[in-house]
Amino acid sequence: MRKGKYLGFSLIFVFFIAGASFWEMSVRQNSLLSKKSGAIFSPSNTKVVALGKDIYQNNCASCHGVNLEGEANWKSPNENGLLPAPPHDESGHTWHHTDKLLFDIVRVGLGKAANLPDYKTNMPIYENILSDKEIIATLSYIKSTWPDEIAQRHDTLNEQSVVAQ
Repeated sequence: MRKGKYLGFSLIFVFFIAGASFWEMSVRQNSLLSKKSGAIFSPSNTKVVALGKDIYQNNCASCHGVNLEGEANWKSPNENGLLPAPPHDESGHTWHHTDKLLFDIVRVGLGKAANLPDYKTNMPIYENILSDKEIIATLSYIKSTWPDEIAQRHDTLNEQSVVAQ
């Protein structure tokens, strides 16, 4: 009888721990985009950056360049009236936007992220192509390539976005 009682308590304990772990992972995933600093990228995490570099090369480099250099004349509309892909290095404007906005642009597109419903672009929406973790890894890779001064200015922008909320 006692063995059955201990087994029952043991199973309850195991289910409790498993449930608590699942809950913690769920909370962590949901809070991924709401850190107090406004920062969601991990440019100093070598594993995240390595994953992001692979994803960038496979999904972004064909337009934004292998070295993040973007397309020529990226500030002027092309013959189709669309803007070419901008650079993601320090010469571009990527670092002028918060982590949250950059994440949203990649995930749902610039039109939706910036509330510009008529905005036309060649950039795909990655919501059903890449996971949130993969988008964050890709953007973490991009940020890892910026000079320290640019990365620090971007960090300040993220911090200011939290204060403004």
